[in-house]
Amino acid sequence: MFNPSPGHRTVAALLLSLMLFPSGSQAQSTYNSNTPDKLDADQRILHVLNRFTFGATPGDIAAVQKAGIDSWFDQQLHPQSIPDQQLETRLADFPALRLPVDQLLTRFPSGAMIRQTANGKLFAPSDPYLSAIYARHIDLYQEQQEKKAETQPKTPKTAMAASSSAAAMASATPKQPAPSTPKNTPDASRPAYADLLVKTTLALPPSERVKRILAMHPAEYEQFHASLKGPEKTQLVQDMTPAQRELVEDFDNPTRTVIEELQAQRLLRDIYSSHQLQEVMTTFWLNHFNVYLHKNEETPYYLVSYERDIIRPRALGNFEDLLVATAESPAMLIYLDNSTSTGPDSIVAEKQKQRAALGKAANLTPPGLNENYARELMELHTLGVNGGYTQKDVTEVAKVFTGWTVDKPAQGGGFKFDETRHEPGKKLVLGKKIKENGQKEGLQLLHRLATSPATAHFISQELAIAFVSDTPPPALVNRMTQTFLSKHGDIPSVLKTMLHSPEFWSSDTYQAKMKTPLEYVASAARASGVEIANTQPLVNALNQMGMPLYACVPPTGYSAKAAEWVSTGALVTRMNFALSLATNHFQGIKADWLPAQLENSGPNQSEQFLETRLIPSGVSEQTRTAVMNQGAPQNASGNPTNVPIAAKALNPTAQQAAIEKQNAQLAGLLLGSPEFQRR
Repeated sequence: MFNPSPGHRTVAALLLSLMLFPSGSQAQSTYNSNTPDKLDADQRILHVLNRFTFGATPGDIAAVQKAGIDSWFDQQLHPQSIPDQQLETRLADFPALRLPVDQLLTRFPSGAMIRQTANGKLFAPSDPYLSAIYARHIDLYQEQQEKKAETQPKTPKTAMAASSSAAAMASATPKQPAPSTPKNTPDASRPAYADLLVKTTLALPPSERVKRILAMHPAEYEQFHASLKGPEKTQLVQDMTPAQRELVEDFDNPTRTVIEELQAQRLLRDIYSSHQLQEVMTTFWLNHFNVYLHKNEETPYYLVSYERDIIRPRALGNFEDLLVATAESPAMLIYLDNSTSTGPDSIVAEKQKQRAALGKAANLTPPGLNENYARELMELHTLGVNGGYTQKDVTEVAKVFTGWTVDKPAQGGGFKFDETRHEPGKKLVLGKKIKENGQKEGLQLLHRLATSPATAHFISQELAIAFVSDTPPPALVNRMTQTFLSKHGDIPSVLKTMLHSPEFWSSDTYQAKMKTPLEYVASAARASGVEIANTQPLVNALNQMGMPLYACVPPTGYSAKAAEWVSTGALVTRMNFALSLATNHFQGIKADWLPAQLENSGPNQSEQFLETRLIPSGVSEQTRTAVMNQGAPQNASGNPTNVPIAAKALNPTAQQAAIEKQNAQLAGLLLGSPEFQRR
């Protein structure tokens, strides 16, 4: 990433001094004394775009100006009516993300799929390409097992078992493609051979390149992969179709391929989608119903479906529908351990007790009740921490949801209700009885929670924090709560109530929200108009900023409040990112800072143009001075000069390079400014 100069670190320190202040009207006056008591038409447009999109672009501003705020908002509430061809073209690069979970796991086998295939419990696909992929990863698994066995002392009994296991794995392993290296080939450990292997492979046409890679035996591939240099890694998949590229990446690391595509599509949607409100709300609900990416081997695969099939289609729908869908989602059932929860008096538990009494199950861990989902369902998903429930309610809710599990999770199965694991008898939750009724007990309880006044208030509060203020006015939250109840959890109605409330349009809320790292990264990319061929630098930036995608470990999700994200280190990291993005330091991400309007222009004109483009609301004089002091050419006295760089250049090419470098520096500093980091 960009290495900031001492001057840039000074600007980062200035940002911190401008951004570390209390919330509320006093903070707003500290931030920008020019904020009017009442927002004008242009400010209202910017305000609504900054809150309900991942950042205003010139195209967005023009669209709202043409349609009007209410019409634009209504259209965004119906994303199916808005063409999104630009995004769809980009998403075509990820065909795997369209697959059902079971097919995704077969196509990109997890560690569990490989182990089961190696042990003869599953068969490898007959497709020759997939067969080669399975063969490679089975070989790697067997090598690991052999190394593990070498470190353990063997008794005659374990040696016999190991021999039997090895024979079973060998019979289940698909035939490995014949080694493509002749016996008289130079020693594969020699660098000269590795260099030749890379050059000859990269010289092949895409289809032949894929075949050559998939025919490599493990040692050969490891050497080939380790020998690839930066540009050669790009060349490796150059001109391949998306399906061919996925095969090569699958051969290397199937699960990583799924994770990287999941993260890439998320960023591309946030940056390029015309359905901005839907994407903003998808992010809100993914965070509200958080699922941790690395819970187990299958979670990344289930997260593909969780976002695609559960969250996004319901992000602008009905809350109860969304609540039920998440409750039945394998991703949620696995993450909060409800898939293993078993009633203490269920059929399964009773049978195990009987076996234990006969001495047949002495070494088995008895099934037990897991309260994780029950607790988070009430505390985080519906009622809130002050929702009036007790620990006894948590236990009773956990009993209600026993039997809600996943069918063959290692193979990508769906939701399943297992009657034999369900706790029999009536339950008492929040002072009301729930009669024994199998799966319907859970649906009945979810309905009660979804329609509870406490839930209506909690969800309204969370929405107001996300879109209005870190400390939203109680009157606004109460108004949204009443709409939630009267409209039976209709999410668009609650959003409209918020949009049409005077508190939303108060000058105290204008630019008063701090962007989360995801909002900051996406908005910087949108404002810059960058062309993104590789999202990995953006993913890495989010990791460094403390907001890795899908990787919030606790079920609370990431905070939407400024206090979580404002610190000296965090702001320096943001400045680093802004300068790296603007100066094209990220491989596969390109910004153009040489529009025709800026040819032969001086830094003052460039700054004014870029300020209008990147921050239509404008910046303070303090910020403008800091940006000019660090981003503009200086005279002999060390002061900024407004002499056009092009006038000093020796040739047109040098002129363009100098102007673009100057503009990139100015743009990076503006993207790191306090005004840009606020919504």
